[in-house]
Amino acid sequence: MSDLTQHTLLELQSQLQSGAISSVELTSTFLARIERLNPTLNAFITVTESQALAQAQAADAARAAGTAGPLTGLPIAHKDLFCTDGVLTSCASKMLSNFVAPYDAHVVRACQEAGMVMLGKLNMDEFAMGSSNENSFYGPVKNPWDLKRVPGGSSGGSAAAVAASMTPIATGTDTGGSIRQPAAFTGTSGLKPTYGRVSRFGMVAYASSLDQGGLIGKSAADLALGLGVIAGHDPRDSTSADQPVPDYTATLTDSIQGLKIGLPDAFFDERLDARMQARMEAVMDAYRALGAELVPVKLPHVAEAIPAYYVIAPAEASANLSRFDGVRYGHRADSPADLTDLYERSRGEGFSSEVKRRILIGTYALSEGYFDAYYKKAQQIRRLIQQDFTHAFTECDLLLSPTTPSTAFQIGAKSDDPVAMYLEDIYTVATNLAGLPGGCFPSGLVDGLPTGYQLTGPAFSEARLLNAAHQLQQTTDWHLATPEEITHV
Repeated sequence: MSDLTQHTLLELQSQLQSGAISSVELTSTFLARIERLNPTLNAFITVTESQALAQAQAADAARAAGTAGPLTGLPIAHKDLFCTDGVLTSCASKMLSNFVAPYDAHVVRACQEAGMVMLGKLNMDEFAMGSSNENSFYGPVKNPWDLKRVPGGSSGGSAAAVAASMTPIATGTDTGGSIRQPAAFTGTSGLKPTYGRVSRFGMVAYASSLDQGGLIGKSAADLALGLGVIAGHDPRDSTSADQPVPDYTATLTDSIQGLKIGLPDAFFDERLDARMQARMEAVMDAYRALGAELVPVKLPHVAEAIPAYYVIAPAEASANLSRFDGVRYGHRADSPADLTDLYERSRGEGFSSEVKRRILIGTYALSEGYFDAYYKKAQQIRRLIQQDFTHAFTECDLLLSPTTPSTAFQIGAKSDDPVAMYLEDIYTVATNLAGLPGGCFPSGLVDGLPTGYQLTGPAFSEARLLNAAHQLQQTTDWHLATPEEITHV
């Protein structure tokens, strides 16, 4: 039997349903690979071995009893900002390094109810703030393609774990590109659904109007299978969309003949590395060969997306993170002299420099005298960007663009230059500001490192987006490339 860890989620589903393998066998195989590779990659913060094996045994019993569902017994791992009942939920921060969640996030509960097996909790940039997964209390995650490079962030642990075949699929979150950029850097497929498509209940907040839970997997088909589990209305989340959930796998094989794919002029400029441009040309040629029509479109205000995002997101973070004060839960400073000392030292000790930087930026933008000049103006720009996308989708069905301006950079290369780090998100943040679905899918290698292309669609067009990505993956082998760096670890 071939190495089970190298199979897609769909392939593993088929083997479980046929009885070729058991869930316990499958889970044990992945746990053994995690034990071997995680000391090098640092993708997992917590491995829930005993819990995973118990869930696998229950899955096998359900299958024997004829009560198993389509995903029963399939492994998954969760980004460590989804609350998990009885398991550490740290957000990769010292502030929550002792926090054991007393309940499950909606996403976690949905996966459990589907019979999936949780392998553990994944490393990330602290409180989802970062583009490299270097901002973690537990240390940086390493890219399986090159251990000296970052895997992207903030869902870097999720992307690295899937790329290294430590889990067939993983949850992530995307506030400004934090699923799509790591997917591009690691040669995986990642999906940020429409804002409100996946409940944020139990997902520790960074920027509430931008955060969205999603998935990283080996293929578009795997994402379609997983999205059907985690999507849906949740009355516990006031921003959850009360929209029916389609069978995302049902339309994967539909022809894309005549599909109109827009090419935004603002995303193909001098900031894009020439070799990345060449990979985008290859993607365009592949879509033309499938019968899609590529048309130029304009997004005149997306150039302002980065400055608008880095006002709005820190402002919301300033409000959301005010709850971590050392009083009720999380890190608490020793022997505080008074309440002010408790607040100051607990937050000073518990938060890293990047989190503090964003809290300060956000607090400043919301302060009296600056609210109109910064936060209000950023929200006005956001509205213009939303209108740009609305107009663009009158001319096309989907938008095609790069995901990142270059391949994964080396660990430490941008640590001392926050602005350079923020500019890693130039092609992704506009999608979040508009609340639209966006996906990143492999587009081949440059100098032995993965690249990814991005598809963006109108609200709730995930089925069409995944269909377009799946069709391309049927005629190319870019998504089948695996990293050689870890084979000798």
